[in-house]
Amino acid sequence: MSDSTTKTAIVTGATSGIGHAVAGVLAERGHRVFICARDGEKVALTVKEFRNQGFDVDGAECDVRSPENIREFVTAAVERYGDIDILVNNAGRSGGGVTATIADDLWFDVINTNLNSVFLLTRDVLSIGGMQKKSWGRIVNIASTAGKQGVVLGAPYSASKHGVVGFTKALGNELAGAGITVNAVCPGYVETPMAQKVRQGYAAAWDTSEDDVLGRFQAKIPLGRYSTSSEVAAMVGYLVTDAAGSVAAQAINVCGGLGNF
Repeated sequence: MSDSTTKTAIVTGATSGIGHAVAGVLAERGHRVFICARDGEKVALTVKEFRNQGFDVDGAECDVRSPENIREFVTAAVERYGDIDILVNNAGRSGGGVTATIADDLWFDVINTNLNSVFLLTRDVLSIGGMQKKSWGRIVNIASTAGKQGVVLGAPYSASKHGVVGFTKALGNELAGAGITVNAVCPGYVETPMAQKVRQGYAAAWDTSEDDVLGRFQAKIPLGRYSTSSEVAAMVGYLVTDAAGSVAAQAINVCGGLGNF
């Protein structure tokens, strides 16, 4: 299977931010893209937006915390477009605070959303989605630089993203011989709706303004600015090509120099 062949891709959390940008990159290349998000209305609006641009995109509502929802979603994708060639596990959430006071439901929700969903979707795409029986496949997990270092007041998030990186490396080694590459993209600070929520959280924790938090974060980035969703999507776009066939079991930073690891 070559880059010129139209493929079928799944992108989770594709109604905004990085997921939306990734879906756009894949659709622009002529691939069939099946998307999901928790909000069914937003999925429908996003599908309409892409179709108005002439792209072959469809999707369904899916709560990635639910194994049953995930199985239904992958089944729907196969029924719509056939076996899955590309999976981008993007859906995620922020979450943290002073660890001594973090509630059970916050911890479990972050882990379920960011980590367990990656396993569940990947397993079902490999089996129900038919990727395991092919000799070509691409799985890209959106992790974070927080998956390589500890983030103050972000223990649940950092733990979940470390898990994604570990899962990526293990599965990447397992599947590389079958022609299926598994890699993680680790964004640093990216300007998305989630980034705004993160700044709000730190502003409350530090008793300061969101602008002050933004300034502190930007000061840590050698590039001097947040990355963009399109810059992250460009890395995903590379990893799903034939040219990236020897890139396997890696966790690649897109972070403006924030992480040298």
